[in-house]
Amino acid sequence: MHAQEPTRPANPSELDEDTLAFVRRVFQHARTGEAGELATLLGQGLPPNLRNERGDSLLMLACYHGHLDAARVLLEHGADPELLNDASQTPLAGAAFKGDLAVTTLLLDSGAAVNGAGPNGKTALMIAAMFNRVDIARLLLARGADPFAVDATGISALDAAAKMGAHDTVALLASITEER
Repeated sequence: MHAQEPTRPANPSELDEDTLAFVRRVFQHARTGEAGELATLLGQGLPPNLRNERGDSLLMLACYHGHLDAARVLLEHGADPELLNDASQTPLAGAAFKGDLAVTTLLLDSGAAVNGAGPNGKTALMIAAMFNRVDIARLLLARGADPFAVDATGISALDAAAKMGAHDTVALLASITEER
Protein backbone atom coordinates (compact mmCIF):
# COMPACT_ATOMS: atom_id res chain seq x y z
CA MET A 1 0.00 0.00 0.00
CA HIS A 2 2.91 2.32 -0.65
CA ALA A 3 1.31 4.91 -2.90
CA GLN A 4 3.49 7.85 -3.72
CA GLU A 5 6.94 8.87 -2.60
CA PRO A 6 6.82 11.08 0.50
CA THR A 7 6.73 14.75 -0.37
CA ARG A 8 8.49 17.22 1.88
CA PRO A 9 7.90 20.94 1.58
CA ALA A 10 10.63 22.88 -0.16
CA ASN A 11 13.08 24.85 1.93
CA PRO A 12 10.82 27.27 3.87
CA SER A 13 13.22 30.13 3.18
CA GLU A 14 12.48 29.69 -0.54
CA LEU A 15 8.67 29.79 -0.19
CA ASP A 16 6.59 32.94 -0.34
CA GLU A 17 4.31 33.89 2.56
CA ASP A 18 1.13 32.74 0.80
CA THR A 19 2.57 29.31 0.15
CA LEU A 20 3.85 29.01 3.72
CA ALA A 21 0.44 30.01 5.06
CA PHE A 22 -1.23 27.39 2.84
CA VAL A 23 1.15 24.64 3.99
CA ARG A 24 0.58 25.58 7.64
CA ARG A 25 -3.19 25.37 7.09
CA VAL A 26 -2.90 21.94 5.46
CA PHE A 27 -0.98 20.54 8.42
CA GLN A 28 -3.39 22.21 10.82
CA HIS A 29 -6.28 20.46 9.03
CA ALA A 30 -4.59 17.13 9.81
CA ARG A 31 -3.87 18.08 13.44
CA THR A 32 -7.44 19.22 14.05
CA GLY A 33 -9.14 16.47 12.06
CA GLU A 34 -10.75 18.55 9.33
CA ALA A 35 -11.54 15.58 7.11
CA GLY A 36 -13.70 17.56 4.67
CA GLU A 37 -11.00 20.14 4.03
CA LEU A 38 -8.41 17.40 3.56
CA ALA A 39 -10.69 15.49 1.18
CA THR A 40 -11.18 18.60 -0.93
CA LEU A 41 -7.46 19.35 -1.09
CA LEU A 42 -6.54 15.73 -1.80
CA GLY A 43 -9.15 15.66 -4.56
CA GLN A 44 -7.44 18.73 -6.06
CA GLY A 45 -4.08 16.97 -6.13
CA LEU A 46 -2.54 17.59 -2.71
CA PRO A 47 0.07 14.83 -2.18
CA PRO A 48 -1.28 12.46 0.52
CA ASN A 49 2.23 11.82 1.87
CA LEU A 50 3.16 15.46 2.38
CA ARG A 51 5.49 15.76 5.39
CA ASN A 52 6.47 18.64 7.64
CA GLU A 53 9.92 19.73 8.81
CA ARG A 54 9.96 16.90 11.43
CA GLY A 55 9.02 14.31 8.86
CA ASP A 56 5.49 13.97 10.24
CA SER A 57 3.09 13.05 7.47
CA LEU A 58 -0.46 14.31 7.36
CA LEU A 59 -1.52 10.78 8.34
CA MET A 60 0.86 10.75 11.32
CA LEU A 61 -0.62 14.00 12.60
CA ALA A 62 -4.22 12.87 12.10
CA CYS A 63 -3.55 9.53 13.83
CA TYR A 64 -1.53 10.97 16.68
CA HIS A 65 -4.29 13.46 17.44
CA GLY A 66 -7.00 10.80 17.23
CA HIS A 67 -8.84 12.01 14.15
CA LEU A 68 -10.36 8.85 12.72
CA ASP A 69 -12.25 10.48 9.83
CA ALA A 70 -9.25 12.54 8.73
CA ALA A 71 -7.04 9.44 8.88
CA ARG A 72 -9.58 7.50 6.82
CA VAL A 73 -9.72 10.24 4.16
CA LEU A 74 -5.94 10.32 3.93
CA LEU A 75 -5.70 6.54 3.63
CA GLU A 76 -8.44 6.49 0.97
CA HIS A 77 -6.34 8.98 -1.01
CA GLY A 78 -3.19 6.87 -0.84
CA ALA A 79 -1.44 7.98 2.35
CA ASP A 80 1.25 5.47 3.31
CA PRO A 81 0.60 3.93 6.76
CA GLU A 82 4.25 2.84 6.94
CA LEU A 83 5.82 6.25 6.43
CA LEU A 84 8.28 6.93 9.27
CA ASN A 85 8.81 10.39 10.68
CA ASP A 86 12.27 11.71 11.54
CA ALA A 87 11.99 10.02 14.97
CA SER A 88 11.47 6.66 13.20
CA GLN A 89 7.83 6.42 14.33
CA THR A 90 4.97 5.07 12.25
CA PRO A 91 1.38 6.29 12.48
CA LEU A 92 0.57 2.94 14.12
CA ALA A 93 3.13 3.61 16.85
CA GLY A 94 1.64 7.08 17.34
CA ALA A 95 -1.86 5.65 17.71
CA ALA A 96 -0.57 2.99 20.12
CA PHE A 97 1.19 5.64 22.20
CA LYS A 98 -1.99 7.69 22.42
CA GLY A 99 -4.08 4.59 23.19
CA ASP A 100 -6.52 5.17 20.33
CA LEU A 101 -8.17 1.83 19.58
CA ALA A 102 -10.29 3.08 16.66
CA VAL A 103 -7.35 4.69 14.84
CA THR A 104 -5.16 1.65 15.54
CA THR A 105 -7.84 -0.62 14.06
CA LEU A 106 -8.22 1.61 10.99
CA LEU A 107 -4.48 1.58 10.36
CA LEU A 108 -4.28 -2.21 10.67
CA ASP A 109 -7.30 -2.61 8.40
CA SER A 110 -5.58 -0.28 5.91
CA GLY A 111 -2.39 -2.28 5.63
CA ALA A 112 -0.17 -0.98 8.44
CA ALA A 113 2.39 -3.65 9.30
CA VAL A 114 1.59 -4.92 12.77
CA ASN A 115 5.28 -5.63 13.42
CA GLY A 116 6.58 -2.61 11.55
CA ALA A 117 9.42 -0.69 13.17
CA GLY A 118 11.99 1.91 12.33
CA PRO A 119 15.75 1.52 12.73
CA ASN A 120 15.35 1.52 16.53
CA GLY A 121 13.28 -1.67 16.24
CA LYS A 122 10.44 -0.41 18.43
CA THR A 123 7.12 -1.90 17.35
CA ALA A 124 3.66 -0.57 18.13
CA LEU A 125 3.27 -3.44 20.63
CA MET A 126 6.37 -2.26 22.50
CA ILE A 127 4.97 1.28 22.62
CA ALA A 128 1.55 0.08 23.77
CA ALA A 129 3.18 -2.12 26.42
CA MET A 130 5.38 0.68 27.74
CA PHE A 131 2.42 2.99 28.26
CA ASN A 132 0.09 0.31 29.63
CA ARG A 133 -2.30 0.45 26.67
CA VAL A 134 -3.78 -3.00 27.31
CA ASP A 135 -6.62 -2.76 24.77
CA ILE A 136 -4.17 -1.71 22.06
CA ALA A 137 -1.76 -4.50 23.05
CA ARG A 138 -4.57 -7.07 22.88
CA LEU A 139 -5.62 -5.83 19.43
CA LEU A 140 -2.04 -5.88 18.13
CA LEU A 141 -1.50 -9.39 19.49
CA ALA A 142 -4.78 -10.57 17.94
CA ARG A 143 -3.59 -9.14 14.60
CA GLY A 144 -0.28 -11.01 14.78
CA ALA A 145 2.12 -8.77 16.69
CA ASP A 146 5.19 -10.68 17.78
CA PRO A 147 5.41 -10.53 21.60
CA PHE A 148 8.96 -11.91 21.47
CA ALA A 149 10.42 -9.29 19.11
CA VAL A 150 13.19 -7.13 20.54
CA ASP A 151 14.24 -3.62 19.64
CA ALA A 152 17.73 -2.57 18.57
CA THR A 153 18.89 -2.63 22.20
CA GLY A 154 17.51 -6.14 22.85
CA ILE A 155 14.46 -4.98 24.84
CA SER A 156 11.17 -6.86 24.33
CA ALA A 157 7.66 -5.52 24.87
CA LEU A 158 7.54 -7.32 28.22
CA ASP A 159 10.89 -5.83 29.26
CA ALA A 160 9.76 -2.34 28.23
CA ALA A 161 6.47 -2.67 30.12
CA ALA A 162 8.24 -3.88 33.26
CA LYS A 163 10.79 -1.08 33.05
CA MET A 164 7.99 1.51 32.81
CA GLY A 165 5.90 -0.04 35.60
CA ALA A 166 3.04 -0.86 33.21
CA HIS A 167 1.60 -3.62 35.38
CA ASP A 168 -1.41 -4.52 33.23
CA THR A 169 0.58 -5.05 30.06
CA VAL A 170 3.26 -6.88 32.05
CA ALA A 171 0.57 -9.34 33.19
CA LEU A 172 -0.80 -9.72 29.64
CA LEU A 173 2.62 -10.29 28.06
CA ALA A 174 3.86 -12.50 30.88
CA SER A 175 0.89 -14.82 30.36
CA ILE A 176 1.84 -15.14 26.69
CA THR A 177 5.51 -15.82 27.38
CA GLU A 178 4.56 -18.47 29.96
CA GLU A 179 2.58 -20.31 27.27
CA ARG A 180 5.69 -20.61 25.12
